[in-house]
Amino acid sequence: MTKVITKISAAKITPAVRQGGIVRAILTPNTVGSTSGFMGTITVPAHQFVAEHYHPYSDEFLFLVDGAITLRTGDDSMELNAGEAVMIPRGHRHRFDNLSDVDAFGVFHICPLAPRPEIGHVETEPVPFPDAAPPRVGGSR
Repeated sequence: MTKVITKISAAKITPAVRQGGIVRAILTPNTVGSTSGFMGTITVPAHQFVAEHYHPYSDEFLFLVDGAITLRTGDDSMELNAGEAVMIPRGHRHRFDNLSDVDAFGVFHICPLAPRPEIGHVETEPVPFPDAAPPRVGGSR
């Protein structure tokens, strides 16, 4: 069987903004037929956050390209700066806070896939944009 290599432009992906930040799931089962996980980008605008959630079936890998965020996991927190990466094990509640005056931008990978997409992400606090009103973004990402 011949595999096809597909290129996807992040600019063509409609961002998810409901839980805060701007999340673009770029390489997914729907866009490229991936079977082991998915990859995308996340922007956390200055002084905003991504609401606490967890992935019951998947580990999350995040590489921060620009800016800085505070990763909160329960009562613990750690600073993540541009050029640093973190792995959040499946089942760990986490939240991203951008306490700075500069937007933060990162690339994430989540794997393995949940058995069904609707059970792969569990929100554990109220989302900041329940009507999906987009947050302000300083950059063009």
